[in-house]
Amino acid sequence: MTPDPIDLTQKLIRCASVTPEDDGAIPLLADILAGAGFRVERVDRGGICNLFARWDAPEPGPVLGFNGHTDVVPVGDRDAWRHDPFGAEIHGDVLFGRGATDMKSGVASFVAAACRIIAAQPAKGAIVITITGDEEGSATDGTAAILDWMAAAGEGMDACLVGEPTCPETMGEMIKVGRRGSMTAYLEARGHQGHSAYPHRAKNPLPVLVRCLDRLAAHSLDDGTAHFDPSTLAITTIDTGNPANNVIPAEARATVNIRFNDAHNSTGLKDWIGAEMAAASDGTGVALSARFQVSGESFLTPPGAFSDMVAAAVHGETGVKPVLSTSGGASDARFIRAICPVVEFGLVGKTMHQVDECVPVGQITQLTEIYARIIHDFLQQ
Repeated sequence: MTPDPIDLTQKLIRCASVTPEDDGAIPLLADILAGAGFRVERVDRGGICNLFARWDAPEPGPVLGFNGHTDVVPVGDRDAWRHDPFGAEIHGDVLFGRGATDMKSGVASFVAAACRIIAAQPAKGAIVITITGDEEGSATDGTAAILDWMAAAGEGMDACLVGEPTCPETMGEMIKVGRRGSMTAYLEARGHQGHSAYPHRAKNPLPVLVRCLDRLAAHSLDDGTAHFDPSTLAITTIDTGNPANNVIPAEARATVNIRFNDAHNSTGLKDWIGAEMAAASDGTGVALSARFQVSGESFLTPPGAFSDMVAAAVHGETGVKPVLSTSGGASDARFIRAICPVVEFGLVGKTMHQVDECVPVGQITQLTEIYARIIHDFLQQ
């Protein structure tokens, strides 16, 4: 039986799956997919609920993958919501609830589209659906865990569609074919504490840290590349924890976040930051060190047959010719790109993570039709 995508979106929203909780979302999808003829596997790891499902036609053929997540960010100030964030209420033609846009509607739309297509009994090919409960969290035991399991089980995909919201204002206007890399540097400067009236008896870490930060912020990383905007660096915090105005502190810390394009990789950026730290601290007696966290490297799926197929389906259902973009933050596509070409397409994302997150129900129906066309066209290759 083919599920109704609007009804399924509502059922998923009513699962209060604030990351890393599941609250029944993954079992709900597992039951639906198993009933439609998918082979279903739970791939839980580290307390995170994950799902792998595969359907095979009678004859082998191309394998289309889909990746999505059922975990959501916290609701924030519940009193600020006009509607129950887990009530999945429809007012007028708009469905409200946490995850309505990001991305329970995308998951519901693809599941509904896939069930409809396989009910028509395609002759060849396969559909793989991977759903995680750890996209909004640390992402260490989500899609990464599913891909580890797939590698061990000999499972693969020829191409994968990720259902993140990709359209800024209008349904169909944007497909993501890549993402910038993201790296955070946690800097620490260590000197020697002293009285502010006798600065020569101390080694103040703050001028050294500020000098280093100025060197980093004043540097132009690049002017952009063929498919990416220029890389950016943002100083997000400077901390000393010093409540006294007459004490030179012994240490100070700062955090820098870099969003980088395909002109860079994290190793090169770490080396650059290290060189700037050495230059800023040389001869001062203040030690500068850094700890790095890399959320993902930049990647690009070169425009080609798969992105053309997705674009044609979007245009066919919306009348809009989508642009190919690499804008935005990180997504689980950063993991999938290691095993197959991956593109992202989903709803208009204006309200994601906001109070009163919502989606017009017509967009859910439209997205389902787009996904159904993509599945049909892919299996016909």
